[in-house]
Order: sequence, then C-alpha cells, then structure tokens
Amino acid sequence: MNYAQTLDYLYSQLPMFHRIGAAAFVPHLGNTIALCELTGNPQHRFKSVHIAGTNGKGSSSHMIASVLQEAGYKTGLYTSPHLRDFRERIRVNGIMIPEENVTDFVTRYRADFDRIKPSFFEMTVALAFQYFAVQEVDIAVIEVGMGGRFDSTNVIQPELSLITNIGFDHMQFLGDTLEKIAAEKAGIIKPHTPVVISQDQPETREVFRETAAKLESPLYIADTLWDIEATEDEGTRSSLHLRYKEKSTNDWQPLELDLPGLYQLKNIKGVLQSIKVLQELNYRISTTHILAGLKQARKHTGLMGRWQTLQEQPLVICDTGHNEDGIAEILKMIRITPHQQLHWVFGMVNDKETGKVLQMLPKDARYYFCKADIPRGLPAEDLAAQAKTYSLQGDVYATVAQALEAAKQQAAANDLVLVGGSTFVVAEVV
Repeated sequence: MNYAQTLDYLYSQLPMFHRIGAAAFVPHLGNTIALCELTGNPQHRFKSVHIAGTNGKGSSSHMIASVLQEAGYKTGLYTSPHLRDFRERIRVNGIMIPEENVTDFVTRYRADFDRIKPSFFEMTVALAFQYFAVQEVDIAVIEVGMGGRFDSTNVIQPELSLITNIGFDHMQFLGDTLEKIAAEKAGIIKPHTPVVISQDQPETREVFRETAAKLESPLYIADTLWDIEATEDEGTRSSLHLRYKEKSTNDWQPLELDLPGLYQLKNIKGVLQSIKVLQELNYRISTTHILAGLKQARKHTGLMGRWQTLQEQPLVICDTGHNEDGIAEILKMIRITPHQQLHWVFGMVNDKETGKVLQMLPKDARYYFCKADIPRGLPAEDLAAQAKTYSLQGDVYATVAQALEAAKQQAAANDLVLVGGSTFVVAEVV
C-alpha cells in the first residue's frame, strides 16, 4: 500500500470515533493491550506525561512539549484529533511522523488488525507508541482522546499526570454530572505518581482528592499555587503578554505565549505546576527554557485552531472550542475583539447537546450554517432549524468553504468573521 491507500484503509476499515461517533467507542483496554503486546510493548520504552481534561488538554500538551524541547529533550507528542494531516497526531520535536512509517506500520500489522479489530484510535495509539520507542525519545507528552479510564492511551506509566478541567462533553460515555466525568478523567492517575489539576472546581475537588489519596499520589491544585494575569487588555492576535508568580512569593515574572486566547490563562497554571514537578523529578528545565518554550509553543509544535487569525480586513478567526465551556471562552474573546458586526460560520456534530450551545450564542450575529465533511456532522438544514428556535438568524450552505466565502463577501472591513462550533469545521479552513 502507498500512503493514500493506507489512510483510506484506516478511515474506511476501522471505526473512528471522531468521524462516526458512538459506534467506535470501546469501553475497555483489551485491544490496546493486545496491540502493545504485538508490537513489543513500546509504551514501556520511553518516559511520558499524561494529559486529560474536557478543555485545554491539547493546548497544555503542546505547551509542555515545547518547554521540554526547549530544554533539549527529544520530545514525542501525541494529540488528537488532527485538523489537516493525520500525521499531526504523532510528532517528535514538532516534526510529524513520516508517511512511510505510517504505511510500513499498517502493512506489517494489517493481518493482525483484521484479527484484533481495533478502533482507529487504538491503532493510532499503538503506532505512536512504537514510533516514539523507535525514535528513542527522552519523554513523550500523551494527550488522552476522551475520558481517561478506558482511553487507549491509559496503558502508560507516566512521570506525571495532568488534568486540565472538567466540563460537560461526551456525556453519553462519561456521565451526566461533573463528578461522574471527573471520575472517568481521574482514571489516568497512577499509584505513587504526581498529579496536577489545572482548575480547582468545587464539584470535582473531592473526586481528585479521594482518588489521589487512595493511590498515594501527590496532588497539586495549580489554581491554588500560581497567579497569572494579562498585562495588556487582550494581548495581540498572535500572542498573549502575561505575568506570573507562585502564590507563595511576590516575584512576578513576564511571560509571552504565542497561543492567543485569554482562556489559555487557565491552562498555563497547570503547565507551570507540571514543569515544576518535572524539575523536582530532576528534569533539567530552567526558567529560560520555560519562557522560551511558551513564547514559541506554536512554532515548536505546530498547534493550530486556537483563536487563530486566518485573514485581516475583514478579520477572520477560527477556534476549535465546541462544548459549553469552550463556547463560553470564545464568547469572552469576541467581546474583547474590536469589531462592528459578527459573522459566524457555524457547524456542529450530531451527538452534541446542540440546545445548550445554541442558547449561548449572540442573537445579533449573522450565521452561516454548514456541515463538516464527516458522517458525524449535523446537517446544516437541521442545525439552522434548531438555531431558529433560539432566535439565531442565518443561511444554509452546502459546504464549509462556501459558508466561509459567503461570510467574507458579506462582511465589511471592520467586521469579525468567526469559524467554529466544531473542530471539524475549523479543520476545513486552517
């Protein structure tokens, strides 16, 4: 098989949650364990940091990986989903896995896949672990796909676990309360292994405390340990200008992050505490490494889709925030971004609670309803009909590209065009 045929096999033969939804969910680790045994248990051949959470886990993963790279460590990075290229999921020092490695892996183990019948995600995790082992990375930053307890990545024994925040998402799998969702995310906490919680949330606090105490794992609540604030009202569109300090000191330090979006302030606290824990584990990471790594997080790791500017005049921005918490943060950014009229290119997937998101959206915006080119996408006509019940007005477009083009044509020079509602809508424009 060539690379194109390999991708076709992966997408068409193996269930892929991000495309088809619930049918691809596997509530056990049996397949992943079988694949790891098949490939020589590569997950035991490199050190790792494991990151879960409802929102912010992707940004946090990229920030930590960038700091580790800056400190001179050969760093693997596994994230999901990808936006444009499957290989975005698997990187070493920011460089995507070569096409031939993907093809060789699938060709070598295709008969075993047909026997084990793993999901797309399980197979991709096995590929990532094997690649990191072969590349002899010093450490890999591993982002959970969904949940934690039954996530395919949860076969590693990390140096550190980080849980960013808990919000309502994937409730059909993880539970219908924040406490239940937190319990699933807490499944990545390992015995006698430090765990950092980025945000202190009253509903989930005891879940993490009880789990950490039971496993005798040191617990750090980053919210209670760090102060961070913006030193400009909104930073710039390409970066945030901040200052930070440990709460136990008065030593404020300047910090620049090349990932815009004030929601990153919540993530940075968890990142800073995670780096401090790694320092205490004898990783050679200096303040200089931290500052340089955060200033160049996007450059080092290739992260896209976080309040990312695509065009000026009219200003076109995309953001992958897609659940209630993510949309709430996007709305905050809209309020502090100078503009006259808001034009929103908007699509969702069919297994989200659309009503909870739609009721949050501004009624004075003009909407361009569309469907991402995946089976799981919610038809634009259905989305528009639901939106109308919340007094949201707009037109329906056959594709994301047509919706964006219409928005740009109708927007004035000082208007804001936003692309979002679903990661997969953003994936078609970055």
